[in-house]
Amino acid sequence: MARKSTSADALPEATKPKKAKKPRWYNHLWKAYKITQEYDRRTVWILAGIVVVVTAAFVAIGGVVTGKFWYWGLLGFTFGLVGAMLFLSRRVEVAAYSQIEGQPGAAYAALSTLKRGWTFAQEPTAMNPQQDTVFRGVGRPGVVLVSEGPPHRVARLLDGERKRCARVAGGVPVILVQMGNGEDQVPLRRLTRYLSKLKPALTKQEVEAVNKRLVAMGGAKLPVPKGIDPMRVRPDRKGLRGR
Repeated sequence: MARKSTSADALPEATKPKKAKKPRWYNHLWKAYKITQEYDRRTVWILAGIVVVVTAAFVAIGGVVTGKFWYWGLLGFTFGLVGAMLFLSRRVEVAAYSQIEGQPGAAYAALSTLKRGWTFAQEPTAMNPQQDTVFRGVGRPGVVLVSEGPPHRVARLLDGERKRCARVAGGVPVILVQMGNGEDQVPLRRLTRYLSKLKPALTKQEVEAVNKRLVAMGGAKLPVPKGIDPMRVRPDRKGLRGR
């Protein structure tokens, strides 16, 4: 009995959808190296130096003691590669943060990497005419407000958003964090690490409940530049008649 051809079988080979190939591990490695190399031209020499130093240390210590120079050389080379990869992973993180530091929304770009138990609003919940912003997140430590901007300007902005959140948070801790390189501020590259070290104060169920209340509260009304109010503009009737 002949098998009925399905729609997928009926398609010519050229028109069949091709599965997207997943990038190989070495593709990610090469991309990380290029990003780091652009940030610091010494990267290739540092990586090579780590491999050489670690290999030489293994040969000098293990080889002299046991006499098995090849064995300890290969073992040292392996550990040298591991050390170089660890250095590269930390260096690429620094390079990535340096590329976005100072740009609007840099805080959210860092905060979005926090996935375990954290929820951050993509849009800023507060903003002033100078384009300083506050991003709001909810996690087990409580409600976190992270600001972008100079300390003397964002302090008032943070306090206003703290009062808004406190009205609906129901006694949940509201933590204020100023992101920046000034005094008493948290640098961008250390922001996620700083939040990860905060002590839990809520359960997962409480986090969901608080987040729902904050979402229902809505975002803050962002400031309209001073000047003509677009909602109150009236057409110039004389000008229209004269046309």
